[in-house]
Amino acid sequence: MNTLRVGLLLAAMTALFLVVGWLIGGTAGMVVALVVATGMNAFAYWNSDRMILRMYKAREVDAHTAPQLYGIVERLAHRADLPMPRVYVIESAQPNAFATGRNPRNAAVAATTGLLRLLNAEELAGVMAHELAHVKHRDILTGTITATLAGAIGMLANFALFFGATSNDEEGSPLGFVGLLLMSILAPLAAMIVQMGVSRSNEYAADAAGAEICGQPLWLASALEKLETGTRAIDNVRAENNPGTAHLFIVNPLHAHAVDSLFSTHPKTANRIARLRQMAGTDGLGTLAATGPWG
Repeated sequence: MNTLRVGLLLAAMTALFLVVGWLIGGTAGMVVALVVATGMNAFAYWNSDRMILRMYKAREVDAHTAPQLYGIVERLAHRADLPMPRVYVIESAQPNAFATGRNPRNAAVAATTGLLRLLNAEELAGVMAHELAHVKHRDILTGTITATLAGAIGMLANFALFFGATSNDEEGSPLGFVGLLLMSILAPLAAMIVQMGVSRSNEYAADAAGAEICGQPLWLASALEKLETGTRAIDNVRAENNPGTAHLFIVNPLHAHAVDSLFSTHPKTANRIARLRQMAGTDGLGTLAATGPWG
């Protein structure tokens, strides 16, 4: 697990937020930034799951309305020693999935109808195991905090530039106008780098843990191959309208992830598949059975 790395990245994001506050308004600005960050994170902690599920118009399902999906999640949760999460389905042709919730006892997993149509039972188990790994690692809380702080940093930078604080103001910004202009560009950029670093680190860790939960790394590898093709071919309009939620999905729902770049919310899918095949100790030439204990 990359716990230390993620912790350092979160610390860097918080420090960046406080520095931006100080550059805008000195000590008073830093205090205000701290109060704002605390309030925003508290709101996100308690409400982010409901907001995300409502945003994507997810409907909750159970053993009667979605027996295969619910049964797979139930079995995987038992294998992972996790409480049974709420299970949701999203009406979207793009194959994708995500997890949300502030902790394992208040978690939810969601799959699109496109995902359920595209994958066989074993591949679906691989995807849901990946999402439960995020729940187990509390990655959703980490991602929510970084996304909230990144948005707030951009808001603060734009606020400072709009009001044009100057260094001549004894209680205002220690920077002049040129400094504020540079900060309005560089601060959100730095925040984006930290946010993407957290997200990509979490994806690799969830792939590995998910493979362990379901017991078959190639199930997830096969699913990722199909999802890479499916997401490129089909738009997710709600995700395109809310790009700040892209990091939640198992593969990037946006159409701007052709390279494993510094600004991508996800690692390159080919790299993820290669790691999973390495875990399985295979060259990846084998195929998955369409039937089995998960069918």
